[in-house]
Amino acid sequence: MPIVVDIDVMLARRKMSVGELAERVGITPANLAVLKNGRAKAVRFSTLAALCEVLECQPGDLLRWEAGDGADARAVAGAEAEAESSAGAVAGAGAVGDG
Repeated sequence: MPIVVDIDVMLARRKMSVGELAERVGITPANLAVLKNGRAKAVRFSTLAALCEVLECQPGDLLRWEAGDGADARAVAGAEAEAESSAGAVAGAGAVGDG
C-alpha cells in the first residue's frame, strides 16, 4: 500500500504509549493497532482530527504517500472503482474509528 502510517514516530516524539493514545482519542487499542500497523482500509476524519489534536500534529505528520509499483497502484485503483460502483457497497464499512 503506498500510504504509510507514521503514528509510531509521533508516539515516540511525544513519549506516549499506544494505550494512552487510544484512551485519549476515544478508540479501542485494537482499532488503533490496525491503523498504526497499516492494516486499516479507511480512517474517519473525526478519528484523524482527534489523533492530530492529542498528538499536536498535522495529518501529514501521521500519513504519507510512498510511490510503489505502478501496476499495483493501478490494480488497487481499479478495485476501488469497482467497489464504489457496486450497488451493495456500504459507505464507511471497515473504517477505523468505531470505538
